[in-house]
Order: sequence, then structure tokens, then C-alpha cells
Amino acid sequence: MRLFKFESRKADGRAFIQYSKDSFPVDFGFLSEGLTRPADWEPPALRYNAMRDEYVAISTSRNSRPFLPPKEYCPLCPARDSAFPTEIPETGRLYEWAVFENMYPALAPRPDGIGKCEVVLYSPHHDSTLAMEPLEHILGLMHVWRDRSKSLGALPFIRQVFIFENKGAEVGVTLHHPHGQIYAFREPPPFLAREHAAARAHFQTNGRCLVCDLAQNELETSSRVVLETPSLVAFVPYAARYPYEVHVTTKAHRPLFEALEDNELSELALLLKRLLFKYDALFGISLPYIMAHHQAESTEPGDRTYHWHLEFYPPHRTRDKLKFLAGVESGTGFFVNDTSPEGKAAELRAIAVPF
Repeated sequence: MRLFKFESRKADGRAFIQYSKDSFPVDFGFLSEGLTRPADWEPPALRYNAMRDEYVAISTSRNSRPFLPPKEYCPLCPARDSAFPTEIPETGRLYEWAVFENMYPALAPRPDGIGKCEVVLYSPHHDSTLAMEPLEHILGLMHVWRDRSKSLGALPFIRQVFIFENKGAEVGVTLHHPHGQIYAFREPPPFLAREHAAARAHFQTNGRCLVCDLAQNELETSSRVVLETPSLVAFVPYAARYPYEVHVTTKAHRPLFEALEDNELSELALLLKRLLFKYDALFGISLPYIMAHHQAESTEPGDRTYHWHLEFYPPHRTRDKLKFLAGVESGTGFFVNDTSPEGKAAELRAIAVPF
């Protein structure tokens, strides 16, 4: 799939990018309309937590973010009324996919808080979800992700690109319009840094990629596999922290998301649609989840120790019960899963997919 890319700037200087399957002769060099940052906006800063040897973002302006506004005032919908501007300027046609710099970022390109935060709009349709979009549209999003990962990873002050989606009020979503985000870090954040270190240690001992070995073990065991294509596998991990946690990865070694080949992206679009359909059919609701892309450092495109994979964390234990991270999990990082990964994988496998 080939996408056309149209880059411009908002009135407050933030980047705004549209992607489309078709070319259209519109000048997007500068956009004077749409929402702009408030005058009292302050960029975020990083503070070092010596007890945990990690950084925390201090971003007081994020308290001004819109919180679950009515549908008619959604800031991510295409602008309909000049009295209620949105992030999407009037361009004469609906966008297919759009990306812009977050108005209230957790990271910003400044000396004490280097990084970038982008919002990725999946669709102009407010009531849609990633699962509801046509397969070709999901494939287009894969190409948008690949382009943004590569572009942000090429910045000289960035070492880690993290693509993710928060779906549902249960995981803290403040805007229901279908969208995801991308954080570009100057250093790998704590969870990814720990995974990278574990992968390097595994490679030093075994001479193989840890993610490759885990995926191969799941394929051989098969009891936790949920979906498989010629190039990818989706499974409930052996040590799942959430009841319906699912990981997705390629069978071939791909350190970065932009390394996925076109056929792998096509299979990923289909696999994601099938997996998300299973999630929604599980309890007959549009299942909330966190979707997290984990990949190698952007400065290590040839990394032999670690490779890209997706991790899904749905918070539901049952239709009416959520898994809350309470005392032991929040206070120590030690997770307790009161379900069997093999049983949950069988439950997801058994859900029929009509495509």
C-alpha cells in the first residue's frame, strides 16, 4: 500500500500531518485555523528519581486537557463549526489518518525534558474503533505507524519510540475518538530498559534473541497460541500479568517496527482485526485495553538481541470485574494473576471470527 503524506504547521507551530491513499492538490503549508495551545502553557520537564534510578515527567499543563467532552465538542473530530474549533482544521475533505503534536505533551524538545509526543487519529468517525475499521483502513494505519516510528527514531536526540493506544474510560481515556499516541524518548523508559537488559543477557548466554525464543516456544507448546499467520503469532504469555493479556510478534527477527515487510504488515492488519473482534465478542462489549508496541532502540536498527512485539493489556477479569493494580502490584511491581494463561488462551481461541 502506498500512502501520500501532507505535512504542515498549526498556528502555534505544532506539526500536523495527513496521510491518504490518494493525492489531492491542497496547500497545507500553514494552517491558521484549529485549536492552539493556551498562552499559559508550560513545557514539561524531567526529574530524576534517585530511589528508583528513573525519570519522572512533570507536566502541570496536562491538567488542562479536555476530559470526556460531549460528542459534539470532541477536539479530535473534523471541525464543523467555527465557534467550536478542533485539532482538525477545515481542509475541504475528511482525512483518512492524521498525526499531530500533542497539545499537552508529557515530553517536549527542551534541555531538561527532551522528547516528543504525537497523537495518531485512526479515523474521522467519532463512534468507530480500530476493530470496526475496514481491513484496508487498518493496513493504512500500519503504514502510518511505520512512517512515524522511522521519522521520530531518526531524530538525533531520540533513542526509543513507543507507539501505544489507550482504549476505554477503564484505562483512563479522556477522549473517546479512536486514536493512539506515540512517545519518543531520549532514553528507554524503565520497563523497556529492563526488557532490553534481559534480552542482552539472554543473547550473551544463548546467542539468540529472547523474543524469538519466546515466540518459538509458544508455537511449539501451542496451548497459549490464540492466532497464527504465516509470518506472525499471537499468544497469551506464559507469565501473563493480566487475564486476557496477549502478545503479538513476527516469526522472523525484526528489531524495529519499520523493519516489518509489506506482507507482514498485511498479515498484522488481519491478525489485529481478528484479535480485536475476539476481544469485543468476549463479553459482548467494546473491550477496553492498552496496546503497547515494544521495540529495540531506534539507534540500533540491527539489534540481534531484541525485536518488536505488541502487548495488549485488557483490564477486565470478567464482564463485570476489573483487575485493579492495588497494594502489592502498585507498591512492589509483583503481579498476581488469578487465572490460567492456558485457560484464557483457549477461551479466546474458541471465539469464532467471521472473516
